[in-house]
Amino acid sequence: MHTLLVLEPGHFHAALVLRDRNPRVDRSVHVYGSDGPELDAFLGLVDGFNARTTDPTAWEIRVHRSDEPLARLIAERRGDVVVVAGRNSAKLPAIRRLHDAGFHVLADKPLITTSEALPDLDRITAGPPLALDLMTERHAIATRIRRRIVATESVFGRFTERPDRQPALWFESIHHLCKTVDGRPLRRPPWYYDVSIQGDGVVDIQSHLVDQAQWLIEAAGGSDAAGGSDAAKPGFVIDGARRWTTAVPLDVFVESTGEPAFPPSLSAAVRHGVLDLACNGLIDYRLDGVRVRQRTKWRLRCEPGGGDEHRSVAEGTGARVVLRAGRETGHESQIHIGPSGRDGETDDRLEDRLAQRLDEWREEFPGLTLQASELGHEVIVPPALRTPHETTFAPVLDTFLDHLEGAGWSSADASRINARYTMLARARDRAVDGPPA
Repeated sequence: MHTLLVLEPGHFHAALVLRDRNPRVDRSVHVYGSDGPELDAFLGLVDGFNARTTDPTAWEIRVHRSDEPLARLIAERRGDVVVVAGRNSAKLPAIRRLHDAGFHVLADKPLITTSEALPDLDRITAGPPLALDLMTERHAIATRIRRRIVATESVFGRFTERPDRQPALWFESIHHLCKTVDGRPLRRPPWYYDVSIQGDGVVDIQSHLVDQAQWLIEAAGGSDAAGGSDAAKPGFVIDGARRWTTAVPLDVFVESTGEPAFPPSLSAAVRHGVLDLACNGLIDYRLDGVRVRQRTKWRLRCEPGGGDEHRSVAEGTGARVVLRAGRETGHESQIHIGPSGRDGETDDRLEDRLAQRLDEWREEFPGLTLQASELGHEVIVPPALRTPHETTFAPVLDTFLDHLEGAGWSSADASRINARYTMLARARDRAVDGPPA
């Protein structure tokens, strides 16, 4: 049985780790933090999980208030796993102290905001205890099926080596400052709008996208020109990076934080009552012979009934795989497979090969079907397999506990995390300001 400790829960992801009960985790959860709206918001979310009519969690939250919560947590040692989700600029030094003190750490992304923290990153990924980031997208049904397709050489082939230097794998992710999480309007802390604390558009959401790139390229064995180099020793070549701002008016800041005005700490970025938030980013790089482009953008508010949006394309020698969610899909993730863009020729056997693989996968994913679409063929995922984003935190915790109780943390896993955040930090060093043309 494991006991969770939560350190300064400044981001709602700290609470989402507790959204579902886990039989391997003690009901008593110890929270170390200082009084304030961030702690109150965390406790409010967990109270909601405990009070719901369906599958209530019944956590027993024990709050230990302190002006130095990290030091007190280490001194009292009431558990073995620490959940860290809050101010990103201070996150990696805190994880380093916890790691050196023998605690396992499950941390929200990003682990790093600048390259100054790279020595701490090297230390926590050098060996036990375990430090793992919350990569929830690996557990979404659509991304799992996409990876299965990309890993199937008879369908996808290998990533193409594009002679026009265009990416063989690209992602676009659109997020919203005002949105609903687990049925409630999201309340953000004021420091969320300070990119020196939260991280800018090159390091924040980008961490999820580079993780997906690593996961997919590993599954496909690299590009057709790379010869399948060892994905356990990933190497990045950064071709360029950019960041640009979203104009945040005061009413959006007030709505999302509950604060009456921009704090003095943001005054340098406020012009004529509008905050220039450097939350958007674009990175071009190569990994294992595959050209990748990833772009993140932020809007002010979700439309009614809407949510965050994403689109990605994986170009293989045998097929193109498109994953998308937005207005055109009713904000449900869709998976489309079409003929490869390499030569534009239609492969009449693609549908047969897809249908054969779906027959094999239905034991794990019951109810999958295939139908024609404007992009070729769409894999239809039945409603029974679809779950909201909030439910992906439970399998991340399970994976983390599996590592603790099983063979431990492999050097390949640690290398991927180190490479992921080293690349983001170096891309931030190289980033130029201004949106892409």
